[in-house]
Amino acid sequence: MVKTYYKAINWNSVEDAIDKATWEKLTEQFWLDTRIPLSNDLDDWRTLNDTEKKVVDHVFGGLTLLDTLQSQDGIDQLRKDIRTPQETAVFNNIQFMESVHAKSYSSIFSTLCSADEIDEIFEWTDHNEFLQKKAEKVNEIYQNGTPLEKKVASVFLETFLFYSGFYTPLYYLGNNKLANVAEIIKLIIRDESVHGTYIGYKFQLGFKELTEAEQDRFKDWMYNLLYDLYDNEERYTEDLYDDIGWTEDVKTFLRYNANKALMNLGQNPLFPDTADDVNPIVMNGLSTGTANHDFFSQVGNGYLLGHVSAMNDQDYDIGRK
Repeated sequence: MVKTYYKAINWNSVEDAIDKATWEKLTEQFWLDTRIPLSNDLDDWRTLNDTEKKVVDHVFGGLTLLDTLQSQDGIDQLRKDIRTPQETAVFNNIQFMESVHAKSYSSIFSTLCSADEIDEIFEWTDHNEFLQKKAEKVNEIYQNGTPLEKKVASVFLETFLFYSGFYTPLYYLGNNKLANVAEIIKLIIRDESVHGTYIGYKFQLGFKELTEAEQDRFKDWMYNLLYDLYDNEERYTEDLYDDIGWTEDVKTFLRYNANKALMNLGQNPLFPDTADDVNPIVMNGLSTGTANHDFFSQVGNGYLLGHVSAMNDQDYDIGRK
């Protein structure tokens, strides 16, 4: 009998059904930015004033940085602590789509902005103190944290920290502007919803293996991390939105999504904010299905994507029963 040197992945013998379900969910909603007709938003873009354009530019610059962090460092670190062979395949898919997300913002920039404006966006992104601080905080956990700490950092990033940027395109979508830009954001949100629930589920499996005392200590660490990230995110939000007057609305949206992140981790919410407290224009933008049609039946720039729906809370309701 030859000694096994390398094991083949066997999708016919799956240890965790959530791995297979997540793989199928992610592959069925595959998309690329090159198929969204962003140039159709140029007329809307020209109606925005300079302050509004600056906000859009900078929030997308910030999102580009966070997706870069997730695709280059975050998923690599999470992949080191897998429980099943299929989990590696799921993380491979997630890593690729995070790269697609990061590239999508550059497609938006190249459509709406001049070369000099694009240079300014990345200069701002590379040197904004609050943006750099949250990237540093999350990546420090990726590089030096425990497997459970890394999963918490990832869920906080994807289900909470992204949303200070997501607010802007959802607001414009709710006001019937920049529909194709928002289409990309809704597709990204749909992906991140699956990523957050899946990684949160994997966290819950490991968390249940801790003793009660270990769980209590870990909860203290987790909520302290959230407080720290939220404090910085408030300042980042003020830096982005004070000039346009949206700061307090965005903070409410952040607190609502921080609670969603905790829910993905199987934990109790921290903030009193609910969907009813969020600007209804933004919630409408978040919940409205896209006008785009089936992407498997069309090719080229004219095709638009089918119904974009985020994961429901119950889709991965394992561990919270």
